[in-house]
Amino acid sequence: MQDERTFKTNLKRPFSLNYLLHLPPGYKTSKQRRPLMLFLHGVGESGTRLSKVADHGPPKLADKTPRGRNAEAIRLLQKNFIVASPQCAVGVGWNAAALSALLDGLEKKLRVDNGRIYLTGLSMGGYGTWELGLREPNRFAALAPICGGASTLLAKLNHRDRKRRVIQNRLPIWAFHGAKDDGVPVQESRRMVKLLRDGGNKSVKLTVYPDAGHDSWTATYHNPELYRWFLRHSRK
Repeated sequence: MQDERTFKTNLKRPFSLNYLLHLPPGYKTSKQRRPLMLFLHGVGESGTRLSKVADHGPPKLADKTPRGRNAEAIRLLQKNFIVASPQCAVGVGWNAAALSALLDGLEKKLRVDNGRIYLTGLSMGGYGTWELGLREPNRFAALAPICGGASTLLAKLNHRDRKRRVIQNRLPIWAFHGAKDDGVPVQESRRMVKLLRDGGNKSVKLTVYPDAGHDSWTATYHNPELYRWFLRHSRK
């Protein structure tokens, strides 16, 4: 079972985030540092009932028994990653500063391999993944935004700064979207991928599911190759 925890910090005002935390087997008895995956949920899981965060994605798989056709994906997730899944309030959206502070806290409290921190999210969380990942490209080893998008301005500002441009252009990104998504148009992902490729990032790619609507996350998180792809990347 995942633990329910609370993180508190002071930004311009006191701020707290409740989050689910999955620790891989053997974590408590080993000194080994583990990869950390930060998962950002969609708008439907916002609120105060923390268990809703596990309706989709990695926190859902973290509590499942590995069996059936999704067994390999579940095993790879559960065995290899610390998974932190925060919850945001209704109508608020993801706050990049608060998420960054949460990561600071997790790195202090847990045995995290800080060269292998991964960021992923769906829908509203896909937007959050793009935003936080591009704001702090030096923090993450890889990003996987699902059916999201972002302001192209953030990527353009990064590209004008030589140091940040070098970091951004080395950041592996694997985006996912459904071609028939009527909630967040697939063009949102396509334009971000094009912008980064045009800017020089050769490590960004996009998978479009031709028959999928807004739910492009189920197929993505059930794909064991996603977790293998994460684990192939580390931040030097």
